[in-house]
Amino acid sequence: MAIPPSPRRSATGAGAAAGALRVLLALVVLYGFMSFLVYRVIHMRHVAPLDRDASPGEFSEGRVLQHLRRLVVDIPGRQEGRPGLESAAQYIKGQLEGLAAHAGPEYRVEVEETIVSGSFSMIFLRHRVTLGYRNHKNIVMRISSNVSEEDEPSLLVNGHFDSPLGSPGAADCGSCVASMLELSRLILESGWVPPRPVIFLFNGAEELFLLGSHGFMKTHKWSSTVGAFINIEASGSGGADLVCQSGPGSWPSRIYAQNAKYPMANSVAQDMFGIIPGDTDYRIFAEDVAKIPGLDIIFVLGGYFYHTSYDTLENLLPGSIQARGANLFNLVKAFTNSPMLLKESERSNKAVNEGIDDLRAIFFDYLTWFMIFYPRDVSLIIHSLPVAIFLLTPLFLSFPNITMISLFRTFMELAKGMLLHAFGVILAIVVPAMAAGLRLLFAKNAMNWFAHPCLAFFMFVPASLVGLLLPRIIWGLSEQSHFWGAFGLYSLVTLAYMLAGLSGGFLTFFISVSLLLGRFISSVSRKQLGQQSPKSLFGYVIPMIPCLLYCLYYGGFLIQFLIEKMGMMGSLPKPYGHFVPDIIVGAMVGLVVGWCFGPLAPIVSRWLAKTSILHAFLQITVVAMAISSQLFPYSTGAPKRVVLQHTFVTDASNIVESNYGFSVVDANSLEFVFNNAPEAAKWLKDNSELSFKEKYRSDRSTWVALYPVPFLFSGSLKFPAQTEEVRKHHQHFPQLVVQKTSSNNWKRRVHLQLSLGSLSEIWTTSLNITGPLSNWSFADNTLPAPQTVSGGPPSYICRLTGQSNENWSFWLEANSSEPLRIDVAVLDQFLVDSTKELKSLFPSWADMTVFTTFFSTYHL
Repeated sequence: MAIPPSPRRSATGAGAAAGALRVLLALVVLYGFMSFLVYRVIHMRHVAPLDRDASPGEFSEGRVLQHLRRLVVDIPGRQEGRPGLESAAQYIKGQLEGLAAHAGPEYRVEVEETIVSGSFSMIFLRHRVTLGYRNHKNIVMRISSNVSEEDEPSLLVNGHFDSPLGSPGAADCGSCVASMLELSRLILESGWVPPRPVIFLFNGAEELFLLGSHGFMKTHKWSSTVGAFINIEASGSGGADLVCQSGPGSWPSRIYAQNAKYPMANSVAQDMFGIIPGDTDYRIFAEDVAKIPGLDIIFVLGGYFYHTSYDTLENLLPGSIQARGANLFNLVKAFTNSPMLLKESERSNKAVNEGIDDLRAIFFDYLTWFMIFYPRDVSLIIHSLPVAIFLLTPLFLSFPNITMISLFRTFMELAKGMLLHAFGVILAIVVPAMAAGLRLLFAKNAMNWFAHPCLAFFMFVPASLVGLLLPRIIWGLSEQSHFWGAFGLYSLVTLAYMLAGLSGGFLTFFISVSLLLGRFISSVSRKQLGQQSPKSLFGYVIPMIPCLLYCLYYGGFLIQFLIEKMGMMGSLPKPYGHFVPDIIVGAMVGLVVGWCFGPLAPIVSRWLAKTSILHAFLQITVVAMAISSQLFPYSTGAPKRVVLQHTFVTDASNIVESNYGFSVVDANSLEFVFNNAPEAAKWLKDNSELSFKEKYRSDRSTWVALYPVPFLFSGSLKFPAQTEEVRKHHQHFPQLVVQKTSSNNWKRRVHLQLSLGSLSEIWTTSLNITGPLSNWSFADNTLPAPQTVSGGPPSYICRLTGQSNENWSFWLEANSSEPLRIDVAVLDQFLVDSTKELKSLFPSWADMTVFTTFFSTYHL
């Protein structure tokens, strides 16, 4: 016979359920409001752009867009090898000369057009490449007072006006040079005379691996006077300008912290920068060529459009350029007034005499409202305090009955609490990562969240909360032990960051301090409201809000950035490569949940650590994953990157072979592309042979024209193409000719001349040299370490860029009679009609980077 539940027990259960529901709804409202605020801040909705009629004494986004319209719309194609690059250079020069002509007598304004050439080796995408360049154009402007000296220490502001292959380059980096034009106008028309010279470097060859900045530093007379620099870049279409790198030394970041109007910087960005594929001129100024202190400031949101044909005016985020300009003007003033602005010889002497610390400081912005900055030696003290407090906690909790046994028991309880919270954070990462992997066992497409980032939050946040709260259900640990265990965990993570020499400990330190504050205030409120009242929770949550808001800002920005960049992080081989992006995003969302909700977990677990609530979270996850699996991963606002290379294999004046090569740079393979691009697939079937069989797969050696970018590719395919159509446009193809051969001390030196034929839109020429190479005429006659491409023999790869109407002359030296093999790959931007037609058949969600490669092989 069933026994009915007692009315008191039923009422208690119903009251607990109602209390849990109220707590859950209150937290949903709180986090929803904070997320809305964070979204507006990250997308610069709080900055009102000024139009072109704004006061001459203010920086105007409207005036920047005027310049940008000329550079992007009126002058198409700012790539090396295309006439638009020269037109852009002349427009910039004309604008600067106009400013110089109207400058007041208190200014000295000098404008120069410089041609740079050189050769050097570097490591890019973890692979070594040698670069030879000639006749690249920079435009340089120097603004100083009329009493300044020629060798006076100066501030350099750098931005590049060339664009990547196939991209209009509105953000990257037309926005940079247009902002620099407006900034230079503002300096000259605001009445402010810089106490130290300001040099504007309008750099014409950054996309070709930092050649314009290298040429300036190696050849320009003003390079030796540069005492600090600000490099502005774009890896997206806007948002707040993030300081991604700073140094050497901490004073550039200190100046930024003190003077940026809309600061966005955190020192942990420097720890993470090397993970992202790409580089900036910062490495030339601060690392490879010189050791100039400076800042690397980059647009990073809107990464969907970076290096794509969608990098247009329409996709710029309003307010971003206005905030950038306000920051830059303040920074230029601060740097030129700083006593730390010194020439190279002066910097060395000051560092020796005053013992200037070269270590990075700890800094971070709070929602672009203000900056917090403190030196590393200060962090050694304050970041150690939470650990000291945690170690003393057993004394406080055992007082006044302090015995060795009570201390040991208390410490063990806190250790259990730490393990419980650590296990919860680990599960918060693992559970959504597992859910992401399981989804792909039943879904045909990866990255369904790519064009719908909100779905990533709906899929992975509830799953993360399940993992975070689950240990509290399994382990019956007291709230006090859980709280102090969580505090100890965040404290130890802070200490670990510091001991590892990294700069991210400020986040867990902020959490630790907020935990103490919340604990103190909640203990007071509980005396008034009672231990079990949901209202007592507010006493804990309210003082935590500044910390939680920052965690959402920091974590939300990181997840959005990661989602956008997953479209270009590279593809991995099947079958496991298909899972990697989803698992990474799921795990990162879980980690962020550990920051954003973990500090509340010890207290709110009393109400939320219930099987019914965890079931609800799992149901939300399943529904969101089901919806996501029905949505297409890409759109014109979040395009898939597809690379199409039309290769002509030549032998002297003959075409031996022609083929179309395809590749992608994310987890959805070429099969996915052609299954969803039926018109392009049909065209290939009618005009070639579309097949995914093994014999049609190509290795990275066929993509040497783009080296080392093809290391981001996997699963490339190539299909036969027509051979004769190109003869309508080109009478002569690239050809390598031996000029003479000489021998000395058992070494053979071959002098060569490379003619580029009748090609007129050449982006770059790559030489892949294998064999007993012992020296060459590139990079100051310095042979770098060899590389291996697709498991082949060790090789030396050199990229040549510059005017194509001149021949390249160079020599190679071998230390044995074994032949040298040279593969020559010339990347030309001109497309024959059939390639244009094939490109046009792909849907708008596929961003096509298309080019022609002329490939030939020589044995010497």
